[in-house]
Amino acid sequence: MRILLAEDEEDLNRIITKKLRSDGYSVDSCLDGREAMDILSYTEYDGIILDVMMPKADGYEVLRFLRESGKATPVLFLTARDAIADRVKGLDSGANDYLVKPFSFEELSARLRAMMRAPFGVASSVLWVADLSLDCASHVVKRGGVEINLSAKEYALLEYMMHNQGIVLSREKIEDHIWNFDYEGGTNVVDVYISYLRKKVDGGHEKKLIHTVRGKGYVLREAEGK
Repeated sequence: MRILLAEDEEDLNRIITKKLRSDGYSVDSCLDGREAMDILSYTEYDGIILDVMMPKADGYEVLRFLRESGKATPVLFLTARDAIADRVKGLDSGANDYLVKPFSFEELSARLRAMMRAPFGVASSVLWVADLSLDCASHVVKRGGVEINLSAKEYALLEYMMHNQGIVLSREKIEDHIWNFDYEGGTNVVDVYISYLRKKVDGGHEKKLIHTVRGKGYVLREAEGK
């Protein structure tokens, strides 16, 4: 899942980015609201973390720009203001959640997971497709009760596909959501990682869950279909 972080405190920005990447997210970060709006004008994200007080444009302006653009991307506000009026303003402005500084990274991670699974109608942190399970909190993946060891990028790809189970995902869409701006790789990177996942998820199982839809992309579902 791909995240945009807009936070003007450079040290905190760097720490949050590192933490989120260690959790398996693809993260792009910026230091002011104007840059955040520029990025959001041409890039789609699964979730956005906005500091309220930023130079050039504050979090409210960025959020207003996002919503007026017709995008319902989940937004988590970060702020040092803990007054109830500030929280109400943030939520009424269209934010999905609100976290007051200082905060624990464990709470940030938990709130982010909850916020981002809501659009998919998922109540639990555990995703299922047939006998395949993925725990978004612990990052434990199992097939038929047997744990599967995945690399960070393999996990990110599988999580994205499980959130979108039954939906055919193009190579471009997968690449846009799993790799950030810093990525410099080959044009067949998605095919390579799909191959890795197939070996680990479907290898040795009669029922295959990862399917190729010729000319369109890949889909995770119980039945192969067309």
